[in-house]
Amino acid sequence: MSASPTALAVAIQMDPIEGVDIDADSTFALALEAQARGHALWHYLPQDLSFHHGRLTARARRLEVRRQSGAHAGLGDFQTLDLAGVDVVLMRQDPPFDMAYITATHLLEHVHPTTLVVNDPASVRNAPEKLFVTHFAELMPPTLITSDRHEAVAFRAEHGDIIVKPLFGNGGAGVFHLTPEDENLNALLELFTQLYREPIIVQRYLPEVRQGDKRIILVDGEAAGAINRVPPKGEARSNMHVGGRAEKAELTPRDLEICRALGPTLREQGLIFVGIDVIGDYLTEINVTSPTGIQEIDRFDGANLSALIWDAIEKRIERVME
Repeated sequence: MSASPTALAVAIQMDPIEGVDIDADSTFALALEAQARGHALWHYLPQDLSFHHGRLTARARRLEVRRQSGAHAGLGDFQTLDLAGVDVVLMRQDPPFDMAYITATHLLEHVHPTTLVVNDPASVRNAPEKLFVTHFAELMPPTLITSDRHEAVAFRAEHGDIIVKPLFGNGGAGVFHLTPEDENLNALLELFTQLYREPIIVQRYLPEVRQGDKRIILVDGEAAGAINRVPPKGEARSNMHVGGRAEKAELTPRDLEICRALGPTLREQGLIFVGIDVIGDYLTEINVTSPTGIQEIDRFDGANLSALIWDAIEKRIERVME
């Protein structure tokens, strides 16, 4: 933890802070680090944004944070906060990546980059997790994005074990593992067609997931740390809220190769805080909306990823001011 040479005004756009898990939530860790550096904090919900006569405001409250269970967030009275008058907006609300999310990125573009929005709102809008990764197809497992049932059936005929999941799902919701003998593919495709207007993702199943789904955090395009998330017995998903177990993880040469391939694009697009998912030797997702995992990595590695992220933010602001 280091003190910032200049105190910043920081607005945090997120879901209600009162209910976060202070031992796991990455936004809470970022708020603690910002406060320790002398930055002033405000909190508001995405639906508190308003745009009127060219001015973007939020119905916000001053925020103080402390690592004290049950009393971790002190919130002041509501006030109208002109977002052009703050230094940083952290866009940290959770998906789903729906039209409300996309609208928020459009609104925040009115103040970025004079007010630094992290991550860059246009880049967030253009980089949904399961689509952005397709620009690095050479790093991915065999993957099909389609609404065509015949294509999905042909893909399984070629690859056998497959994963089927919604294009804009999150947190492991709607992820199915189908073996070659499973008779539910057609019924599942019919169900997905009823639930979603978008195409689905069909991906070759990676048995290496039994050893874990690695979450790697990149800060301004550089690998900063990782944890391994191991799925429970009988579960194809490794997400923590469905029973995944966090383990200490080292970055392998292949992990670093993947990070080096992504780094220049992430930096160029203003994606300062990114979490990628790697199974075995394959990149499966690039998370830019509201990445998680920094507190778990800190505990395993004795690190402070929040400090690295704030160092990167402050350097960006210094460059803008020069």
